[in-house]
Amino acid sequence: MEIKKESFGQTADGTPVHLYTLTNDRGLEVKITNYGGIIVSVITPDRAGKPGDVTLGFDTLAEYVEKSPYFGCITGRFANRIAQGKFTLNGVEYTLPQNNGPNSLHGGLKGFDKVVWSAQEFENDRGVGLTLTYLSPDGEEGYPGNLSVTVVYTLTNDNELKLDYAATTDQPTVVNLTNHAYFNLAGTGDILGHELLLKADKITPIDDTLIPTGDLRSVAGTPLDFRQPTAVGARIEQDDEQLRLAGGYDHNFVLDNLDGKLVLAARVKEPTTGRVLEVYTTEPGIQFYSGNFLDGTITGKGGTVFHKRTGFCLETQHYPDSPNQPSFPSTALNPGEKYSQTTIFKFSTVL
Repeated sequence: MEIKKESFGQTADGTPVHLYTLTNDRGLEVKITNYGGIIVSVITPDRAGKPGDVTLGFDTLAEYVEKSPYFGCITGRFANRIAQGKFTLNGVEYTLPQNNGPNSLHGGLKGFDKVVWSAQEFENDRGVGLTLTYLSPDGEEGYPGNLSVTVVYTLTNDNELKLDYAATTDQPTVVNLTNHAYFNLAGTGDILGHELLLKADKITPIDDTLIPTGDLRSVAGTPLDFRQPTAVGARIEQDDEQLRLAGGYDHNFVLDNLDGKLVLAARVKEPTTGRVLEVYTTEPGIQFYSGNFLDGTITGKGGTVFHKRTGFCLETQHYPDSPNQPSFPSTALNPGEKYSQTTIFKFSTVL
């Protein structure tokens, strides 16, 4: 196992950015940059042993800065949407940037995906990895409190990419962190033939701005039922209100995981290559997004054009708009407390 560091350019203010290549003993290679904590590539063999990149992204830092739709990044302080860009905590109302229609999305105009994190490589008996740290100052993007954040990426010889998140604050605040990797296990084409298992009985249904209504709704008898492995494209065009509102799948699936145990949340198999992705998490929700807003206007690695539904996301998280939804699991973080969560992306193949 090894980890290698190289230059990935610099930001407009001259801050140097680096690219880190993590390799295990089984042919899995992961590239991560400390700009936004972005997973730039995951190269993993198919069933015939042929390696291929299974993530969407770009070849250069400039492209991530200029045009990335959150490819591969850490999203925060609050992943997903907060309605009307406002929330109230302990009787105080906070106002956030509205960067997604009327709502605030993924931390605002300059979320954690657009900052340069401090990085430290490591190697231990569990694998090789990268520790990223960032201090988000009080008032950044409207959020209260100085928030100290650590995200640790570890690549193991079990073909697991493990993400450990931690945060502390000096004032009451809200926190919801995730990684926004877009996957395509075939490496090319659309993701409609990928077979998805989601271990969720319910979703948080959305309104026409993709904000949860506050209810929990059973997936039974709907196109959002992935409790048995089902091709992503099998029902995506069905006449269903939730699919119409999102233009496909862009929903928070409720995991039976309120005690924070590490559980299998999702499993995706790509039949033509035999590649399998399993997602384990300690979080109570997972956002399944089917790449509905990719529209062919973005070109990425190797000249690949990203058309609609050429990538999918499985974002482990607390529920969207939780600060405004008292019935949802709380995302509040107080001084003296520690936010922590773990997510694992595990790669394998089947015949």
